[in-house]
Amino acid sequence: MHTEQRNALITASWELHAQIEDAYTQFAAKRGDAEWLEKQRFLLADMALHLFQTVIADGPMQTAKLQNNLYSILTICHQFFPHVNLSDSAQQLLSTE
Repeated sequence: MHTEQRNALITASWELHAQIEDAYTQFAAKRGDAEWLEKQRFLLADMALHLFQTVIADGPMQTAKLQNNLYSILTICHQFFPHVNLSDSAQQLLSTE
């Protein structure tokens, strides 16, 4: 993929990121509220875009950023899969530094 194509995708992702972040901030829900998981879906979408930006960026893979992106995604996803120990997986990911 050419640098121009990558840059265009990253620019588009930042535009989408702004919309998702705005939607996320519209939720006043706090942990335990009925709307909490809906708010977390937007946070997960936000982090998915950060993951996209990390992996599509030109140049060598920035593994520290990738590690941080994956840690955040696993931490958020744990709320949707409480029966799966994603928290331990996230911690193991950090311990590989």
